[in-house]
Amino acid sequence: MTDYGKHKNALLKRLSELDKRLHKIEAELEVPHSKDWEDAAVEHEGDEVLEGLGTSGQEEIRRIQAALERVREGNYGYCLKCGEEIAAARLEVVPEAPLCGVCAAG
Repeated sequence: MTDYGKHKNALLKRLSELDKRLHKIEAELEVPHSKDWEDAAVEHEGDEVLEGLGTSGQEEIRRIQAALERVREGNYGYCLKCGEEIAAARLEVVPEAPLCGVCAAG
């Protein structure tokens, strides 16, 4: 069995980064808008972008938490669909990957 400590550390680091980013987004979204309608419209567009970033960050957090759970359970690095070991190169790029390359492509 492969030692996935490096991947676990990378997942924990990314989780911390996302947590900080989401807190900044939340703080930014709580800032009151300008009373000028043109400025408020621009600020609203910015809020929509921030909300999108927040949503994608939350989705990534869920994927990372699922990967960390697989580490705890001892089945990290194995495809959830076919059970084969996920290629080390794939885990280097996407450490939270739940599927091997074949299953992810199919």
